[in-house]
Amino acid sequence: MNHYCTYFDRGFLSQGLVLWRSLAANDSAAVLWVLALDDFTAEVLREIGGPQLRVVPLMELEAGDAELAAAKANRSRVEYYFTLSPCWPRWLLAQHPDIERVTYIDADMFFFASPASVFTAMDAAKASVLVTAHRFPEWLRPHYEQHGKFNVGTLSFRNDAAGGACLDDWRARCLAWCHDRLEDGKYADQKYLDDWPAKLGAALLVLERPGVNLAPWNWMQHDFVSRAWVDEQELVLFHFARLRPICGTWWWQSGQLDYGVMPRALRQRIYGPYLRALLAARAEIVARRPGFDFARRAPRFDRSFWRGLPLRVLFGSDWLRIGGALVSGRCGLGRWSGRALAALRRLLPNR
Repeated sequence: MNHYCTYFDRGFLSQGLVLWRSLAANDSAAVLWVLALDDFTAEVLREIGGPQLRVVPLMELEAGDAELAAAKANRSRVEYYFTLSPCWPRWLLAQHPDIERVTYIDADMFFFASPASVFTAMDAAKASVLVTAHRFPEWLRPHYEQHGKFNVGTLSFRNDAAGGACLDDWRARCLAWCHDRLEDGKYADQKYLDDWPAKLGAALLVLERPGVNLAPWNWMQHDFVSRAWVDEQELVLFHFARLRPICGTWWWQSGQLDYGVMPRALRQRIYGPYLRALLAARAEIVARRPGFDFARRAPRFDRSFWRGLPLRVLFGSDWLRIGGALVSGRCGLGRWSGRALAALRRLLPNR
């Protein structure tokens, strides 16, 4: 069995179910452990997940980790969720010593192909920990890499001395400080990963494969032959970070404005299947829980929304779902949005 873990609440339930369906379709040996952050999520997943989706309520983790439970008092909800990142796989490996390796995956990710090549690379390197870099293009690196060179979205830990020590150290540091801001070279749960190459040495594999943890912040550096191939390598795992519905199921915020908006043909090949899967997951949940819907951020149309709207219109980072098409109407202009905003930050550093 290949063991994976993730965590999410009701707001990411559709995304989490899509992650599981895509994983199960591409790895028949997969077991996904979900830390359910509310009762609704736990109940629904137990009903529809199947035997290889294992649900653990948050209170069970907190009961076995008093220091984690105490951390709720000094951080926001999202910061507490960040704190879970090392605590959850650490607890899982401790409670189930028969698990040889656990792979953490963010809930907003989607498997397009088998992850077997990832494990093959980790085994060949004899690594205890696997991580992927953000792989920012040059124009994004000065601004975004201060939040961390590596991305928390895909991590793998072997249940051995080096893997356990890495999780212990990461957990201790997150319990001490894990806030949603830059401060003294720290940022949330993520910036701590910058120290792993020096701390772990040969026990760490930094996986340099464009098809694993391909994301809105790095896709523009690669050539695509088809949806399935990136720089002549198979697309395994895409990170659909920041993708949000704005209105109904027809108006979507792509989350790509800050990086570069994917052109229409490629968008159809990568985002099209994911949106269809999201809608199918929502329908599956609604069939059992009428009234369920995607999470909506309140207020939906606040000041920041309207302030950013001109740029989103200019570069087409908001997409209209018309039939099976995702339309921005910018005819390729959007792919330059990341470069344009990076130039603005250089000209207006304090704005």
